[in-house]
Amino acid sequence: MSNKAAVLFRVVAVAEAFSWAGLLVGMFLKYVVELGEGGVPVLGMVHGVLFVLYLATTLLVARPLGWRAGTVVTALLASIPPLATWVFEKWALRRGKLDGPERLAHGGTALFLDRDRVGTARA
Repeated sequence: MSNKAAVLFRVVAVAEAFSWAGLLVGMFLKYVVELGEGGVPVLGMVHGVLFVLYLATTLLVARPLGWRAGTVVTALLASIPPLATWVFEKWALRRGKLDGPERLAHGGTALFLDRDRVGTARA
């Protein structure tokens, strides 16, 4: 279950970050370059939908991934600054937060975990 939860979270987090970037570009075109609407109404709606989807997904995957309250709050706060969901997703991947609680028993990505720390966690 946690593998599907991790994939879902990663996809939604990156999509939300890209929607932020698109909205920022649209706002730049609208307000700085003054090229008309610059797609802001559509990009704003897309970003709004992905923002809410990110919040819901974060709350949905927290239990299967074994996140503590601090991780959940950090993930939710990452939805506010532009591109921070992507930064949080990369941090969570490096820290093994996307592997779920059974990562040591059944494997997992754990790309950047220290092997000594993982070895002591098994004992």
